[in-house]
This record gives sequence, structure tokens and C-alpha cells, in this order.
Amino acid sequence: MYMQASQELYLPKMGCGTWAWGNQLLWGYKESMDEELQGVFNLCVSNGVTLFDTGDSYGTGRLQGRSEILLGRFAREYQGVNREHICIATKLAAYPWRWTRKSMIKACTASAQRLGRNVDLVQMHWSTANYAPWQEEGLLDGLADLYEQGLVKGVGLSNYGTKRLQRVYQKFASRGVPIKTLQVQYSLLSTYPVTQLGLKQVCDELGIQLIAYSPLALGILTGKYTEKGQLPKGIRGLLFRQLLPGARSLLECLRAVAESRNKTMSQVAINWCICKGTIPIPGAKSLTQAQDNLGALGWQLDAGEIAELDQAAANTDKKMVQNIFQTN
Repeated sequence: MYMQASQELYLPKMGCGTWAWGNQLLWGYKESMDEELQGVFNLCVSNGVTLFDTGDSYGTGRLQGRSEILLGRFAREYQGVNREHICIATKLAAYPWRWTRKSMIKACTASAQRLGRNVDLVQMHWSTANYAPWQEEGLLDGLADLYEQGLVKGVGLSNYGTKRLQRVYQKFASRGVPIKTLQVQYSLLSTYPVTQLGLKQVCDELGIQLIAYSPLALGILTGKYTEKGQLPKGIRGLLFRQLLPGARSLLECLRAVAESRNKTMSQVAINWCICKGTIPIPGAKSLTQAQDNLGALGWQLDAGEIAELDQAAANTDKKMVQNIFQTN
């Protein structure tokens, strides 16, 4: 394992999700994209977007772990501004064969090797509470061990609801281990974790930063896709076909706010997440997408616009499917 630098974990207003970096099945990744992805990384960091979220399960087939490998390489090669603030956050999967505390330490060591540097923020990818509650204890112990041993700067959770979060918070507090972040699927099409579970309020009380993944609902909120137009290939296309008719009024509201602001729909959707006190982590596969995401920074929606969008989101019939591992 790499020696841990002692500096504090730095979290910016927005991060960058790297699920697509290595994923052929859902995102059509090709190795020929790597040069542009390095450009995406450089553009993000130089503009203060220094948090990169990955996972040890990211990458399809033989490309598993590809996202971590690329991030490690890009971080090494980057020499510009904000270099000292780069924060690589990885999520360790709760695979069925991982159930001891040592298996988590081993998994984090493997991630650090792929990165060629220490993991800054290590996160539990999901809770096993919905199907194998017994498995979770060892994994959580291992997560806390990583922090206690100084191998990571912070620990976080992913796809946890309020009840489960409070339980883990108590467990970690008894060992003096703070939970730095919690990430959930959160967007105008997926308000469930915050509105129904009251997660934001609990995170605020416990001093935990909420991270919003899929803030553009896999691309639906970009406005690029329409019911009669061309849809993405594969699973995303099938999902969009189901969701687009019900999202019509929300997308119209989003478009109207974007036009009045002279912003893109993506920028408004991401800015809405920021206004809600979360750190959104939209993905970017191209410089164009990264540039568009950056346009969500440096301004804020006003209270009237937020209320309008909230109302449109609440009135949407079909919402994004919740992650099957999301707990209460």
C-alpha cells in the first residue's frame, strides 16, 4: 500500500463521474477515447472540478478496473493548477465473496495499485442490507480500518438511506471514524432519497456531505433525446422510451428556465443539484460534455426557478428507477 499524505480531503462544488470510462456495454467506451478522456480530466482539474468518482467494478469484461487505471495515469501526467486538490474517490463493491474486514483492505490495496497512488476517499459501493445484512458488518469494519490505518483520507457510503446511515454512523463514531460523504442517485427525475427519505437533513445533522450521482438522469435531462427522435442504443434507449413521455412537462419547464437564463438544460439540471446543497458528479466522455458541465458553475438559480423546477419534478408521473441496492 502507498504511504498516505497527511493533507486534508478537499471537496469542490462539483465533481466528475467516471462510470463510462471503460464501460462498453452501457456507454460505448473504446480505448481510442483515452486521449480525449485525458483532456476531459485536465479541463476539469484546471477549472476546479477536482473530485473524480470511480469504482473498482467499473469497466466491462476484460476492462474491469479500467476507470481506476485511467484516472491514475491522468493524475500522474497532469501538471497544471489545482493538482494538489485532486481527490480520487473509489467505491468498493460488496461482492458476495467479500465479507471479511481483510477483504476490504485487500480490495482497497488493489484499487491503489491500479491508480498508482492512494485512494483519497474510499466508499462502500452499496449496502447488503436488502439481501444479506450479515455480510455488511465485516465490510464496514474493513472500511473503518482503512481510515484508522491512515491508508485513506476519508470514508464514505453509497446508496444508503437514513435508517441505515444512522446505524453505520453510530458504529463508526464508536471507533472515532467520521463519515465524510454519502452518495445517492439524485436529480430532478430522482428526488426519492431526499424528499421521501429526508436524507439531506440527516446528512446536515451528522456533518456528512451529500453527493448526487446521475444528476442528468443518464442523459434524459440534457434535452438531447425526444420521444420521436433517436434514442441511445441498448438499455438506456429502452429506459428512455419508458420515461420520456412522463417527463414531458418537466423537460419543458427545464427548457424554459434554460432559455431564460441562456444556459443549457444540463447546466440548469446540475445547478439545481448544487442549489440543493449536494455535490453533483455528472459524467463526461468528451471535451464538449465536460465544457457543458462546467457551465453549471459560477451562478445560481433563484428561489422562484427552484420552486418551479421542484413543482415540475413532483408532478412527474414516472421517475428514474431507484438503484436496487438503495436502502431505507
